[in-house]
Amino acid sequence: MAASNRTSVSEGQDPLADRQAAREAARNPVPSFPTFAQTAARVIEFRRPAWSNPKNAAQWESTLATYVFPFISETAVDEITVADVLAVLEPIWTTKPETASRVKQRLETVMDWAVTNGLRLDYPAGKALFKVLLQVNREPNHHPALHYSQVGWALAKVRESTSNLLTKLAFEFLVLTAARSGEVRRANWGEILWDRRTWEIPHINMKARQFHRVSLSDRAMEILQEAWPVTGPDGLIFPCEPGGGMVSDMTYNMMMKRLGIPAVPHGFRSSFWDWAEELLEGYSLAADAALAHKEKRKARPSRPTRGRTSSMPESN
Repeated sequence: MAASNRTSVSEGQDPLADRQAAREAARNPVPSFPTFAQTAARVIEFRRPAWSNPKNAAQWESTLATYVFPFISETAVDEITVADVLAVLEPIWTTKPETASRVKQRLETVMDWAVTNGLRLDYPAGKALFKVLLQVNREPNHHPALHYSQVGWALAKVRESTSNLLTKLAFEFLVLTAARSGEVRRANWGEILWDRRTWEIPHINMKARQFHRVSLSDRAMEILQEAWPVTGPDGLIFPCEPGGGMVSDMTYNMMMKRLGIPAVPHGFRSSFWDWAEELLEGYSLAADAALAHKEKRKARPSRPTRGRTSSMPESN
């Protein structure tokens, strides 16, 4: 060891200082930051309990694997720069604008999580990114819907069909309550307050994760009374079959397609909005509340065309 030290000194090194530096490094190791892929996986697991649809996690994983990981998968999350983010978004920004918007949003979510957890000081893009990327006009992608004057026609079409009874009752209940498909498919008998003619939807079943109360019309109450002998008194109101599990999210879509109704279940929420806006002047806030919009008026449909040129008969 002495000979080695003398050799180091002759070469201009300081063996004592080197040993002290090694001890200091052992006491204060340089932190090892996770890669972007590892951070994204932690974010997905963190958010998973808040997602009402199990597909959300799969969509996140697929989007990141396809468009983000080829560029920054193994890059430490604290070393990602604006140039890295730009490299991810630029190839799809104008050719796949909707996809690019989702990718950008998920990138921001992962990076914000990293900042909050002390893995980096800031998000490397933000406003700087928009100074570089072209501004692309994105037309909102509205759900196909009927004019409100044609909703009665659609309900009659469903009632007269040979579809499963529970499916027909659930579809009409969905339309009359202006609810989302998932809310109806998860509806439980314990959520119905018969004496108050009210459906109380727990926050866990709502898109905005906020408790929602729905006042039930005469016909909505009749639907529940028809379903009660089949599926009551507890469990799902409209299962795939008596005693069965939750209906697939495609069940109502497929029935409408088979019956030639040119809309989707979610479109009836737009029909409801149009009805309220055109015939109930001054009730737009009430309509927003009935639709459980988290951000008021954000989901207003485009009004000129949906169903208005249809050749279907008008119905009350």
